[in-house]
Amino acid sequence: MHDISAASVAAAPMTHDVSAYTDQAVQMGLRLIGALLVLLVGMWVARRLANFAQGALGRASFDSTLSGFLRNLIYGVLVALLVVTALGVLGVPSAPMVAALGTAGLAIGLALQGSLSNLAWGVLLAVFRPFRVGDYVTAGGVEGTVGSLNLMHTLLILPDNREAIVPNGKIGSDAIVNFNRRGTRRFELKLGIAYRDDADKAIATVSRLIEADGRVLKDPAPTVSIESLSGQTVNLVLRGWTSSGDNGSVQADLWRAIKQQIDARRISAPVGPQEVTLVRAVPSPTKAD
Repeated sequence: MHDISAASVAAAPMTHDVSAYTDQAVQMGLRLIGALLVLLVGMWVARRLANFAQGALGRASFDSTLSGFLRNLIYGVLVALLVVTALGVLGVPSAPMVAALGTAGLAIGLALQGSLSNLAWGVLLAVFRPFRVGDYVTAGGVEGTVGSLNLMHTLLILPDNREAIVPNGKIGSDAIVNFNRRGTRRFELKLGIAYRDDADKAIATVSRLIEADGRVLKDPAPTVSIESLSGQTVNLVLRGWTSSGDNGSVQADLWRAIKQQIDARRISAPVGPQEVTLVRAVPSPTKAD
C-alpha cells in the first residue's frame, strides 16, 4: 500500500509537467494560427485599400507614376504594421521591433539622402505639376521640351535633339520657367533706323506687316514704338502676342518681311562710323659689318 502511494505521488508531478507543456503548445499553436490569420487577412485588406487609393488618385487625374508609387507606399506601410501586429500576437515584444525598424530607416535615409531628395521632389512635381510632358521649359538650368517625368529625374529634349536627364532635386531647388503654361507668348523685336529716315513711316510699315500676319493675336493688340535714341540710330521696338507654338516661326517670318520692306522702301540700316588708323612701319637701322 505504501509503495502504491509513493508511485502515485511520483507520477503526479510528471503528469502536471506534461499538462503544462500541452497547454503551452496549444497556446503557441493558437497564437501562430492567430498571427497567420492576421497576416493573411491583413494583407488582403491592405492590397484592397492600396488598390482603392490608386483608383481614387487615378480618378482625380493624378499622374500614373505618382499614383503607382503612392499605392506601393501605402501597401508597404500596411504590411510593416501587419508584421509588427503578428509578432505581437505571437508574444514578441513590439517595442524593440519598432525601435529596430526606426534605426534601420534612419540608416537607410542617411545613406540615400540624395536619392530621397530626388524622390521627394519627384512626388511634389507630380502633385503640383508646374509642367507637363510636351511643355517647353527652363528647369534646373536646362532649357528644353519635357520628354518624361518620373520620381527620380526629368528628361528634357534640347532644341538640337539632345537629351538631358535632370535630377528632380536640382529642378525643385531652382526656378522653373514654363513657356507653354499660359497658352500664349509675347514676342519682342528691336530695329534700328537712321536719324535721317522718317520714323513714322517706318512704324507704319512695320505695323502693317504685323497686322497682315494672321498668327499675331489682335488682343492684346500689337504695338510698334520708339524705344530709345542712341548715338547713331533711332531704336524701334515691336511687341505682339501669338500662341505658344507659333512664337518662333512668327518672329522669323517678320524679320524676313521687315528686311524686304527695308530694301523696297530704302529705309537705311545704319552702321556706326569706323575709324581706321594706318601705322607705317619704320625699318630699324642695321649696323654695318
